[in-house]
Amino acid sequence: MRMILEMQKQLLPDLMEILKKRYTILHQILLSDVIGRRTLAVSLNMTERVLRAETDLLKAQGLIEIENVGMRVSESGRKLLDELEPVVKEIFGLANLEEKIRTAYGLCKVVVVPGDSETSPLTKKELGRAGAKALLSVMSGNDVVAVTGGTTLAEVAEHLTPPNVSLKQSWFVPARGGLGESLEIQANTIASGMAKRVGAGYRLLHVPDLLGKEAYESLVHDPNIHDIVEMIRGARIVIHGIGDAMEMARRRKLEDSVVEELQNQGALAESYGYYFDNNGVVVHKMLTLGLRLEDIMRTDHVVGIAGGKSKAKAIHAVLKFGQEDVLVTDEAAAEEIVRELEQNPGQQVGS
Repeated sequence: MRMILEMQKQLLPDLMEILKKRYTILHQILLSDVIGRRTLAVSLNMTERVLRAETDLLKAQGLIEIENVGMRVSESGRKLLDELEPVVKEIFGLANLEEKIRTAYGLCKVVVVPGDSETSPLTKKELGRAGAKALLSVMSGNDVVAVTGGTTLAEVAEHLTPPNVSLKQSWFVPARGGLGESLEIQANTIASGMAKRVGAGYRLLHVPDLLGKEAYESLVHDPNIHDIVEMIRGARIVIHGIGDAMEMARRRKLEDSVVEELQNQGALAESYGYYFDNNGVVVHKMLTLGLRLEDIMRTDHVVGIAGGKSKAKAIHAVLKFGQEDVLVTDEAAAEEIVRELEQNPGQQVGS
């Protein structure tokens, strides 16, 4: 397929550009669910006149439906988008980015979506859609899935749909306690939302993420807490976000002395309550109930999801830790990661 596409790029460059444009329009409508022509024109930086001609053609082909409330993708359009995905990845150069990152870090699978989720809400939605697809691809009928919090994981929950296999015997659990932030992006909320969308069960952990020694000792011996913690630590699948170390320290309201220590130790990333430096070494960990590093090392599937150019160094740090199986990211982060790898080949895993 790659050879055929290369020949087409040389012989029919205009055709490839048209394919890119029409795919992008159709894909943006899919992510928006329903969208008006004017709003879509603005998001695509396209004139309404040009967009009208393209959407009229898509409608004539039965790929979109135009109603009073706006445009939506038809079932035929959804099917075509799924079939086009591997072709489009080659055209946009995403397949090349995926393979470079997968090889460099020894991952099972890398999924790169177009765009930058930091600047485009629609790219953030696509990151969530790709994350949901990646999660379902590793689930069976009898799993425990540990889920972290954050806006990206909340987006994943929004895009989960019931799979062909029944998940009634599966469970979703929060990987950790709550950060005290918006309810919508806490791990408890996301775990229950995911479970409801796929017809699975869920259990919740009603404790703060950051605990003092006395509180920790008290809670860890509570029978009810102990049962859910054991379930979390025995999870077969972990799906998590990746945060910038300093941003997460601020969100956790860590003491100034701890923040200074993190800076001095070169902390770049935070994930599941652990802080990692550029070499993937844990430089700080939180006293908290929930997943521990030894649990993650025993997990069958670890799926990391994060995007945005500014997250590239944090993603690299967590990948260097070496426990990820699947990475779902966006084009902006992937390009930055590959650029760093090419400039500093010694950073690659195993070097």
